[in-house]
Amino acid sequence: MPQYETLLVETVEPHILKVTLNRPQAANALNTQMGRDLLDLWLALVLDHRDLRCVVLTGSGTKAFCAGGDLKERNGMTDEAWQKQHAIFEQAVYRMMDCPVPIIGAINGAAYGGGCEFTLACDFAYGARSARFALTEVTLGIMPGAGGTQNLPRAVGVRRAKEIILTGAAFGAEEALAWGILNKVCDDGTLFEETMETARRIARNAPVSVRQAKRAMDVATQVDLKNGFAFEIEAYNRMVPTADRQEGIRAFNEKRRPQYTGR
Repeated sequence: MPQYETLLVETVEPHILKVTLNRPQAANALNTQMGRDLLDLWLALVLDHRDLRCVVLTGSGTKAFCAGGDLKERNGMTDEAWQKQHAIFEQAVYRMMDCPVPIIGAINGAAYGGGCEFTLACDFAYGARSARFALTEVTLGIMPGAGGTQNLPRAVGVRRAKEIILTGAAFGAEEALAWGILNKVCDDGTLFEETMETARRIARNAPVSVRQAKRAMDVATQVDLKNGFAFEIEAYNRMVPTADRQEGIRAFNEKRRPQYTGR
């Protein structure tokens, strides 16, 4: 993978990529360069996911996953410059959600504004017990604009989403778990390893199957039930002629762990 100014990107185990937002001196706040780096990374994975089977997204340090937009950089921006910058953020999140490889968030601290929207853009997320969340945009004269108004209602329901977004109030990891933003709350010291345990389970599965199932579930929130069923069976039928489907059946009958190749 290329080197980035604001991201640490490393293959930590076979088939598993760790992406770390790396501006700890600024609480991993999202500046223009980080937006460009994320856009480049997610687009690269959309176009060529290589042999990756899972991505873990986290933040550098122990206090913040991502504090949202870098308001120091934005101070004094013209309207035109603001909109051009935000277009980069928008496209980065859209390409993240287009990524065919599952993305698990390991939310290690404050996830405010855009940081909370990144959490929602993950396929699912685990959070440290000390993590805090908020969509604070309305307190700053703006509104969520990186998928927050669309992804949050799908995660927590419309009424809860309206409370979260319209108040801008912060809430903790246990509330995020109860409301459906997090799948699991972990002790701070074990967050990454617990996330990796799940990433390993995903990476052991047939990669074509995982990607097709992920896509079918994404489509489920966008179409009516009849068309969702049609998409599902089309995705299913693409796996029937794969070598991995044959390997899975052989391994089951031979009582061994399958060795999937993504073919």
